[in-house]
Amino acid sequence: MIQEIQLRIPLKDEAQTDILLLKAAQYLNIPKQEITGVKILRKSIDARKPKIIFNYKVAVYIKEPMPKTSEYDFHYKDVSKAKPIHIIGFGPAGMYAALRCIELGFKPIVLERGKNVQDRRRDLKAINQDHFVNEDSNYCFGEGGAGTYSDGKLYTRSLKRGDVRRIFENFVYHGATEKILQDAHPHIGTNKLPKIIKNIRENIIHYGGEVHFETRVVDFSIKNNKIEALQLQNGDELVTERVILATGHSARDIYYLLNNKNIAIESKSFAMGVRVEHPQHIIDSIQYHCSGERHELLPPAAYSLVQQVNERGVYSFCMCPGGFIVPAATANGEVVVNGMSPSKRNNKFANSGIVVEINADKDLRKYEQFGVLKGLEFQKDLERLAFTAGGRSQVAPAQRLTDFVEGNLSSTLNETSYQPGLQSAPLHSLLPKLIGSRLRKGFESFGQKMKGYYTEEANIVGVESRTSSPVSIPRKETLQHPQITNLYPCGEGGGYAGGIVSAAMDGERCAEAAIIGL
Repeated sequence: MIQEIQLRIPLKDEAQTDILLLKAAQYLNIPKQEITGVKILRKSIDARKPKIIFNYKVAVYIKEPMPKTSEYDFHYKDVSKAKPIHIIGFGPAGMYAALRCIELGFKPIVLERGKNVQDRRRDLKAINQDHFVNEDSNYCFGEGGAGTYSDGKLYTRSLKRGDVRRIFENFVYHGATEKILQDAHPHIGTNKLPKIIKNIRENIIHYGGEVHFETRVVDFSIKNNKIEALQLQNGDELVTERVILATGHSARDIYYLLNNKNIAIESKSFAMGVRVEHPQHIIDSIQYHCSGERHELLPPAAYSLVQQVNERGVYSFCMCPGGFIVPAATANGEVVVNGMSPSKRNNKFANSGIVVEINADKDLRKYEQFGVLKGLEFQKDLERLAFTAGGRSQVAPAQRLTDFVEGNLSSTLNETSYQPGLQSAPLHSLLPKLIGSRLRKGFESFGQKMKGYYTEEANIVGVESRTSSPVSIPRKETLQHPQITNLYPCGEGGGYAGGIVSAAMDGERCAEAAIIGL
């Protein structure tokens, strides 16, 4: 017999040997000898009160063996001679689309503008040390997409879009720890993701798929509302039957291409702001009600904040406990910041995006001349402003949190994890009013919700501008573009995902749709 139960374990008991077995026996009122195994299904921490509790959802196996293998089985097969499906982009959506194609008996041919994970490292080093951005290989573009070197968070609210567990199990199949199957807010870590992504690529190739790096699609040959061929930057042309477009939220050239060819795209609301960085011990002390170092069994504390300010949401985004701020620009002449964490989350800083909702219909009237690309142009202007304010390199403009709210230029800045460096700048006056004024009120509110959060020991760093795309690519219920019958917009770039897991689920759905009738 198997019974699923909820257990609450106080922090003081968490390290006790066989505590889950003992608590399960007590809960079920049976001898512990009758329990053959306890499998953790979900684990979270309740730190709302000083008495911290670990919440567990467990499956208790009573007088029967606990299975050693996953209930998920991925049936990959040789597709080397099967019908091809072209996939543009090798981020989470593109990777999972390719894997699903193989399961369904079709050959994925992946075209990725960037480099593989290993070669990509050199270009990231060039951004951090030499302040040079390779427009095809950076923190956003390359094998694994933007998630590879910017965190690996697997938390998602998109529970109705597909089988979340299947996505997690496939990560485990390719080398991720089973811990991601248990944690309420699972996280792989930037240091571990590259190996997993390499395993996925090698698996795709092993079963007959193709993955082509440094292969940028620059045009489509269209006839009778169908893409007949893909034009590559090197001059080659690839004849195609089905195209899954999984280029991510920063592939601006694709939006321009579609718009120039009168292929329907749409403007959409998005969010922009700054990244705030605190010493991790401050966030720990607030969240865990402690002074000094947190308990050794507690992970670095995270937070989630939201406030309505003048009819727009101001909220935390991609919070990275024990993490780093990284330069996420995709072109020279712009500064963009993002956050990441290693698997142990053992850096001494905590950082998070704090962003303001931008309503595409109401907030961008000065950009109406750009039509559906108005949000994109606004985004670009903010990134160029950050580039100039930082000194025209990848040095980022920054300000102490208290100075930003009070309208003062910071004479000095706090230590930072941002490797290219910081330059003091009056972000309170430089940021557009629709963002800056709401951020200032938002930070004041956050300081009231989390006593100690509003502190001069925190920096704000600009700009956090790539939370999502300001453009979406429409599609029908069949997941086809309404004009181009064999084009399947996918993932964050299409406007159908908001992170690794939701993008992966959308990739699978697009693969399933693209094979119909092929």
